[in-house]
Amino acid sequence: MKKIFLILLFLMFIGLASIAGGWLYLQHVADTPGTYDSPQMVIVQPGSGLNKIAGQLADAGVIAEPLLFRVMARLDGHHQHLKAGEYLFGPGMTPRQIEMKMVRGEVVQHSVTIPEGLMSGEIIAIIASEPLLTGEMPDEIAEGSLLPDTYFFLRGESRTTIMERMRGAMDKTLAEAWAARASGLPLETPEEALTLASIVEKETGIASERPEVAAVFINRLRIGMKLQSDPTTIYGRLHAEGIRRQIIRKSDLEHVNPYNTYVIDGLPPHPIAHPGRAAIGAVLHPADSDALYFVADGNGGHRFAASLAEHNRNVAQYRAMMRHERGDK
Repeated sequence: MKKIFLILLFLMFIGLASIAGGWLYLQHVADTPGTYDSPQMVIVQPGSGLNKIAGQLADAGVIAEPLLFRVMARLDGHHQHLKAGEYLFGPGMTPRQIEMKMVRGEVVQHSVTIPEGLMSGEIIAIIASEPLLTGEMPDEIAEGSLLPDTYFFLRGESRTTIMERMRGAMDKTLAEAWAARASGLPLETPEEALTLASIVEKETGIASERPEVAAVFINRLRIGMKLQSDPTTIYGRLHAEGIRRQIIRKSDLEHVNPYNTYVIDGLPPHPIAHPGRAAIGAVLHPADSDALYFVADGNGGHRFAASLAEHNRNVAQYRAMMRHERGDK
């Protein structure tokens, strides 16, 4: 009886030693850096089980022993928590680091950038041409309804989801800016502020000038003076007759349409582009200025004037500069 007991004890010892050895070996493998020397991309489809995931990781070369990876994930209690998505595994990652990266769902994020001042058709073209997004695009988007910015997304995310995020960002930005606006502005609604911001956005690409440009239009609105903004004239011609040119002619300035601020009083019926945060902020916090006019200075900026006489001198200087650059007599 004693002999049997000793045999059983010996077998138990061997078994425990084997288990301990297996456990130590598993921990060693789990914490051993991979041997691949360049980042590896693995796309795990929704609904993939542990066996399929381990096989994908092994095929990509990021783990060497898929069976041990499955055992590790089960022992860690993570086998049902590995998230689907697009993963980029850097060189030297251990199986356990790979496991935890997937448990946390640290998938690759892609981005699309919408510059300030684009019209709806231009934004539609950018989103529609992004190959990693899915789904259809709407035929039309209300001008000014989307906030220009850089947006991050996951592979396979829908275009409508991105659009809704852009729309939500604009709603939030405009609401916060309107709530903190300067007092005494000749603007009745946030929508009017957005429309004026779109004009400011199209008038200058220099951030430091936007409050000054906004002040000119705010001053004009206060005294009932026509805005006389060239971008609104161009927008009106684009939408009224589909004319695709940026050069303004005298006939364009006289063309009667709801957007031509050389003809109409006040603001056009809606934004002419999608303005960014800076342009919105400039309209709701314009510079302290009495300027009513501005003209290009020939160097990418503008000269501002409070009187027509001063403005005419600035215009004359600009024209002389242009003639000199062309070599005109």
